Formats: sequence, C-alpha cells, structure tokens
Amino acid sequence: MESLQRDIRQALRTLTGKPGFTSVAALTLGLGIGAATTIFSGVNGVLLNSLPYPNPERLVVISESSKQAPAMPVAYPDFLDWRSQQTVFEDLAARMPVGYVLTGAGEPERVAGRRVTASFFKTLGVQPAIGRGFSDTEDAPGGERVVVLSHQLWQRRFDADPNLIGRSIQLNSESWTVIGVMPANFDFYGQQNGNNEFFVPIGNLALQEYMQDRASHPGIWVIGRLKAEKTIEEARSEMSAIAQRLEQEYSASNAGTGVVLSSFVDDYVGEARPGLLLITAAVALVLLIACANVANLQLARASSRQKEIAVRLALGAGRARILRQLLTESVLLAIGGGALGCLLAAWGTDLLIKLNPDSLPRLDDVTTDLRVLCVSLVVTVFAGIVSGLAPALQTSRPDLISALKQGGRGTSALGVGARRLRSALVVSEIALSLMLIVGAGLLLRSFGRLMQVDPGFNAENVLTIRLSLPDAKYRDSSQTMGFSRETLRRVSALPGVQHASLSTGFPLGNAGENDYMVEGEPAALPGQAPIALTEFVSENYHRALGIGLLAGRYFNEHDTAESPLVVIVDTDFVGRHFHERSPAEVIGKRLRLGVGPWRQIVGVVQHVRHSGLDEEARAEIYRPYTQIDPKWLADFTRALDLVVKTSSDPTAFIAPIKGEIQAIDKDQPLANVRTLAALLDEYLAPRRFNMLLPSIFAVTALVLGSVGVYGVMSYMVAERTHEIGIRLALGAGPLRVVKLVLRRCLVLTVWGISIGLAAALALTRVMSGLLYGVSATDATTFVAAALILGVVAVAAALVPARRATRVDPISALRCD
Repeated sequence: MESLQRDIRQALRTLTGKPGFTSVAALTLGLGIGAATTIFSGVNGVLLNSLPYPNPERLVVISESSKQAPAMPVAYPDFLDWRSQQTVFEDLAARMPVGYVLTGAGEPERVAGRRVTASFFKTLGVQPAIGRGFSDTEDAPGGERVVVLSHQLWQRRFDADPNLIGRSIQLNSESWTVIGVMPANFDFYGQQNGNNEFFVPIGNLALQEYMQDRASHPGIWVIGRLKAEKTIEEARSEMSAIAQRLEQEYSASNAGTGVVLSSFVDDYVGEARPGLLLITAAVALVLLIACANVANLQLARASSRQKEIAVRLALGAGRARILRQLLTESVLLAIGGGALGCLLAAWGTDLLIKLNPDSLPRLDDVTTDLRVLCVSLVVTVFAGIVSGLAPALQTSRPDLISALKQGGRGTSALGVGARRLRSALVVSEIALSLMLIVGAGLLLRSFGRLMQVDPGFNAENVLTIRLSLPDAKYRDSSQTMGFSRETLRRVSALPGVQHASLSTGFPLGNAGENDYMVEGEPAALPGQAPIALTEFVSENYHRALGIGLLAGRYFNEHDTAESPLVVIVDTDFVGRHFHERSPAEVIGKRLRLGVGPWRQIVGVVQHVRHSGLDEEARAEIYRPYTQIDPKWLADFTRALDLVVKTSSDPTAFIAPIKGEIQAIDKDQPLANVRTLAALLDEYLAPRRFNMLLPSIFAVTALVLGSVGVYGVMSYMVAERTHEIGIRLALGAGPLRVVKLVLRRCLVLTVWGISIGLAAALALTRVMSGLLYGVSATDATTFVAAALILGVVAVAAALVPARRATRVDPISALRCD
C-alpha cells in the first residue's frame, strides 16, 4: 500500500507537471467514457431494468397468426379454449382497447382504457392500491358495470378523492361503479401505448355476435404467467398443439390459424432493441478510438521520459516497478476522464431523453443508478488499462545506452517496436472510424430514401380528430348518422375549411382489414384469402388527403344505402389482380369482402402507405360510410375520425371545430386531435433517432481519428528532424519533404481503410433490418466513407508536413 501511495503521488506530480497533455488526454477519454455511460443509461433503462411486476421474465404475450398476418388479435372463443386446455401457465388474461367519454366531472373528455378479464391484474402480479380488482361474476355476461381507474385519472379528474370507491361515474352516458384505483407506478406498456386510464370487465361483451365468432379478431390480446418450473419453449409446444386441435375442430374459421408466443419484455421493447444495440456498438467503437488516441499520446510523451526511465532502470528499479508506475498514471488519467465523462453523461442523458422518439419505451424513466455507476467505473478502469498498457510495456524497456547518451539525435530510445505500435494504433483508429462512418452513412442514405418516398397523401394542413359517441345516448343508426351529417355540414361551412370527411381510418392512424375475392378468380382455400386494408369514408375523404384519382370517380352524394354498392380500390389492388390492365379498364369490375355482397369498382386511386413509408405494399379498398351494412351501421358510426383540410395552420381550427361539434352535443369531446404532419413526423422520429446518434459518434470518431493522425505525423516530424535537416542541406526541396511525410500518412491510411472496409462489410449486414432502400453493402456509401476519411487523414498530416519544410538545417544539424 505504501508503494501504491508513492506511485499515486508520483503519478499526480507527473500529470500536473504536463497540464496540456493531461487535459487533452482526459478530455479525449472523457468524451468516450461519457458517451458510453450515456448510452448504457438508456440501454439499462429500456432493456435491462426489470419491469415493475413480480418475476416479469415469466410473463408471455400470446397472439394468433395466419399466412396473411404473422401476428394478429385473438378470437375470444379461442382464448377461452386456450385457458381451459393449457397446463403451462398459472393463468391467462385477455385485454382489448376501449375508449369512453367521461362526463359529469368537468369538461367532457374521451378517455382510453382496456376491457380485461378478471385474471388480468392477478396474472401481472399487481393489484389496485385502493379498493379491489374484478370478480369472476363481474367478468361475465350480465355482470355489473364496474371500473378500476388509473392513479393518474383519479388524481386529474377526481382530485384523488379516497371516498370515490363505491361511487358512480359517467362513462359513455352510463353509470359505472368505481371499485379500485391502480398504483401510481402502474403503466402497462407505457404511456405511449395509452389505454391505461381505466379498466372494465371484458366478460359483459361475451354474448355479442362478434365475440362469439371464431373468425372475428376484435382487438383481443392475451398475456400469460408461466408456472415457475415451465419454460417458454414448453409453452410454445403446448399452445401449438392446442391451436392444431382447434384448427381440426373448427376448420371453417381456424384453418391456417397458428399461435405466436414472445416474452413480455421483448414485446414491450419491440423494435427499439435493434436501434439501441446499434447505438451501443457505435459508442463502443468511439470508446476504443478514444483509448487508441490516448495510447498514441502517451507513446509520443514517452519519448520525453526516456532518460528518466533509463536512469531509474540503471539505478536498479525493476521493469515491473516501472510498469506499475506507468499504469498508475494511465489509470489516474482515466479516472480524471471518467469524472469528466460522468458530468458529460449527466448532460447527455438529459439530451437522450429530449431526443427520445415516443416509440422508444421507458426512456423517460432513465436514471443514473448504481448499475450505471458501476459500469462507468469498469469502463473507466478498462479505458485506463487499454490506453496505457501498450505504451507502458514499450516505455518500460528502452535502449539504456541510447537513452543515457546526451547527443543521440533524431532517434528514439523506444526503438522500432514503439514506432510500429504507434502506426498500429493509427491504423486501428482509421479502421474503427471507417466502420462508424459507413454505418452512419448507410443510415443517412436510408433516411434520405425514406424521405423521398411518396406517401400517397398530402399531410399539409390536415387535421385529424377522433369522435366517439356513447352507445347509451346514441342507440340507433338514425342518431349516429344524424350526428355525422350535421358535423360534416357545420365543419365544412367553417371559413378556411376546404374539405371535411368522416372515416373509419386514415394514414398513420386507424385501419381495418378484410379478406376479399375478385369476381372471376377462383375462390381461395380457407385461411388463404387475400387481405386488404379497408375503410369506410365519406365523399370528400380522398380530396381532403390529396389522394390522386387515376380512373373513374370519387364517392359522391348519390352513393347511398339505396344505390348500388360501390368501392374504390388503389393501384396496389390493380397491380395484384389486373396487372396487365390500365386503371381505366378496372372500372366496372366487381369484388366482395368476406361473404358480403358484390360491390362494383367505380374508382382507382393512388396507393397510400397507410402504416408507414417503409411498409410492404398492401391493397386498400374504400367503401362509402353511407353504405355500411345496416346491421353494423350504428356500431361503426359511433366511432369515426374527422379529417379536415384547411387553407392555413390547422391547429387554429381546433377551437371553431370544437364549438360546432359541441353545439350539436355539448357532452361530445374531441379526442386524439393531431395534425397529419405531426403524425408523419412522429413516425419518422425513431429512424431519425437511430440515424442521429450514430452520425454524431461518426463525426466524433472522424475528429479523434484526424487528431490521432496529426499527432503521429507531428511526432514523426519531430523524431526525424535531424534527417530532414540533412535532406534540406543536401538540396531537397520542400515538395520532397512534404511527400516524405505524406507517404507515411498514406500508407497508414490505406492500411486502416482496407481493414475498416473488410470489417464494415462483415458488421453492417446486421443493420439490414434498420435500412430502407439501401443495401447493407451499398458501394456508394463505402467508397464515399473511404474518400472522406482519406481526405481528412491527409489534411491532418499536411500541417506537420508543412512544418517539416520549415526546419532550419543549421539548427537541426547542430550538435548538443
């Protein structure tokens, strides 16, 4: 310990004696450690921290699958059969989204919740903080209308009244008894998922026709808790066997229907995992580049300490003692960089949260906890050892005779090994930098391609609003249709409103799906019918969204319940079924949805990328909402989206639209009020996030790499001052001296680029899932990255090269 204390005191004196070197090295390591700590904070919060449930690793999400849909909601009868026949889960729970209008407690508000089975809270391992959950009798047909509120809704709308339990509130103009309030930290699937404001039993819907139909998939998703001794592989095997039995027993509805299981954590994190892992890999490369840079700085500094080390060795100090002293200096330097890195990480974590796209779950809860601090400490020590070990090994074995001579000029007592090590470090920096630049370049090109995609609609000055009518107040279709018509009339008449439409979906929002068949084509086998996105829309829907008409006509006021049934299809539909015909030739053809009546195609519009700009092409079929089957008309028209095209900023129309709607019904709130441009930006946010951070790290790597090249070339010039002086004295011109320096730089750069290209070719293949319209081996990106790095490296070497041309031959040749 005494020796260690002496080493620390000596290291502190040495480092404080060279403030310039110490500051640059600590800042370099601080950048790498700070970036690593920041990203690990995010990874820790999103991927590693346990979810707030007991044994969350035993929670499994279960859905159904078909040839057309790899994961889809579950039919309610199938869920009941799963629950009764399975043996691997403690219990299964079902849930489905629901939205109600809350009245009687201030301003009317649409609140988003879930219908759940009585087993839902038990399966998660969470119970209400106040009151209780649902009983089996409440979760049954004819059960009482009871509700469990979220803590946030309880506070926001009911002032956290503890006496609310047992009292009634108005949801959808019906009386519901509050029986519980969830804990404050209960946030099932995160706030971005929504639908956490209240919970009601699902069982009182069980007798509805669509709930009894095995071919219906009404938005039900299932979660189960594995028994302690069971694994997810065993669960997959058993659930697949149950699905096969159901397929044999109910061949008409369950043909081709399978089951998909995934861990709750994986389902929760979803598509965020690949992006975070990519960013983690990028920051690891930045840390390695920073370590290589500091190692080079320490090697360059070692030349000034040759005599000191040689004297200590000559006086009897062992090599291990010298090595320990040098590593102590390196670790202390890293600790200084680590302290700076923690400060940078605190700022970087705040920035990471601000940059957070809403699709990245749990990032708002990211904190610097004990695990993050421990990892930061490990990274700091790792950086100190990695950046100091190789220089220490080289420095601790100098050529004693050369080092002790007073007049050794132009040579290094560290020998050829040190020069090779410096070159290897520069090559490594260039290779690692190139990998980062290639990765960032691919993401940039991918994002650029995505931005060039025609979405098929015009998002400028379009406002979307969700309207939900309570079924207790709007019981029949005459009431819902009356509200719809009056809403369209009033909103369309507002000054500045160009078009207004009602629909059951819109781009980047809601959408339905239906199987269909085209007249004249053979009927598909059960479970193999083509599926299209389907929407019911009013006559100005396509005009409001700027969806181009290629043939035929849009819907008009003559398309009524009494007129012939019509549809509009998109170009993807035409390409799939009439690929050799023009859109005009498709007009008049017929199709039917499911087992419904035949409908005539009266228009062909351009394809809309409904789910996202990078979605796989899917056929889309539009129907007039005035021709909804009377059997379902009231249900469909109780929940519609109002799409409004305005002449100026659409947000300025929110208040006038609200006034017109509440003039029709004072208890009708506006929900999900968003501009279509904001929805498009929100869709792009995750890709922008995945592109931005690697790009920042790539620029950082480029700067660190250029500094590394500059440092090595500067040291080479200083080391060869005597040789350069002789060359100049013998008549060599400045151009030859510049070539001498740049030749060495080019050799190192070519080696680094070659190794970097080979490594990038191997590693960028894992990025394929994050790219759109660009291959992971895109030649343009690879060549551009190599050229950029080569130019920067040569530019960094030009400064010491020009300095070499100004060497005074007399001073360089003068003996000490």
